[in-house]
Amino acid sequence: MNFDDTPQEAAFRAAARTWLEANAPAPEEAKRMGRENLDEATALKAARAWQSRKAAGGWACLHWPKAYGGREATPIERVIWEQEESRFAVPRGFFEIGLGMCGPTMMMYATEAQKQHYLPPMLRGETIWCQLFSEPSAGSDVAGLRMRAVRDGDDWVINGQKIWTSGAHYSDFGILVTRSDPTVPKHKGLTFFFVDMKSPGITIKPIKQISGTSNFNEVFFEDVRIPDAQRLGDVGQGWTVSLTTLMNERLAVGDAPGPGFDEAFALAREVLLEDGPAIRNPEVRQRLAEWYVQSRGLKYTKFRGMTALSRGATPGPEASITKLVSANVLQSVANFGMDLQDMGGVVHGTGQPAAGLFQQALLYSPGLRIAGGTDEILRNIIAERVLGLPPDIRVDKDIAFNALPTGR
Repeated sequence: MNFDDTPQEAAFRAAARTWLEANAPAPEEAKRMGRENLDEATALKAARAWQSRKAAGGWACLHWPKAYGGREATPIERVIWEQEESRFAVPRGFFEIGLGMCGPTMMMYATEAQKQHYLPPMLRGETIWCQLFSEPSAGSDVAGLRMRAVRDGDDWVINGQKIWTSGAHYSDFGILVTRSDPTVPKHKGLTFFFVDMKSPGITIKPIKQISGTSNFNEVFFEDVRIPDAQRLGDVGQGWTVSLTTLMNERLAVGDAPGPGFDEAFALAREVLLEDGPAIRNPEVRQRLAEWYVQSRGLKYTKFRGMTALSRGATPGPEASITKLVSANVLQSVANFGMDLQDMGGVVHGTGQPAAGLFQQALLYSPGLRIAGGTDEILRNIIAERVLGLPPDIRVDKDIAFNALPTGR
């Protein structure tokens, strides 16, 4: 495989770089726009402005169809754009769920009129979407959810609770999976919808996190009415629709955001141990070597996925590898950075090495090992669908959901 740009890709890269240099925030402005320095409302305003600017310039959601505001760029061009954009400190984080997970799901299952109505505002950053999947009693098994959907004329009446919903408190819409038939096995009784988050009966309660932020939420549904026209996929086929979202989620999560090999290497050069710079310590060098090898493996695994996409394939179970490895590497690197800073590791702030990057990562990295599927779920997917190993024994596979013992 040749990873050098073709002439067409080189031209695309040059055009992307030219636009970014002319439109991306200057370093001083980017510093002011950094989310760690801003309250959420101000950071959100800055992110909307950047998303709008990209949309106006034709650089938002490159792979989306032109009919919905994209430019139908190739997967490789999408990678090139991400590489070039990552060179700038632009606002991120508010639109990934909508653009990376909800958008592709709507594109596959919504009506054409719904796509025309909802996708362009999503692309321009005018609306924000969330993903309502996790529930307190379902654990790691999405198919074990209990939120009830009961048909009432042209509407569905929804009751139940979701949890760990990122950004629900500032989202305009959400995609939602419910249980519409508890008398069949758990994977066969689910139905999928999209919902206006301002609908009567929806209550959102932010969860205070160890990092001090509250971007996760509990979301309660009490007799919330959703028109049947907002159903995505057939009744009872919600699991199939959910898989579309989950596959795109693992692709969107991809590389865990935060310090990696480059940042750990820089910190090791900066920190002095008793016998000299940490970079000369054999144990430090060994760990850096391991992370370098893992980072190269992740890079080429992602390229393999992009190659499959360029040939018309949909995101497959291979995306689970990238998510599983990168989330574990992030947590390991965060722990390393804290250890290397010794007692200074407990202090967070711009005066610390790497401006407290490792301290922040230590607090949020455990969550990334759950988001988009726990380590255990992803290992099962890789074992069964990538390596072809025998599946886990599932004693509840053919039992009606309401006949499963729950202890409740």
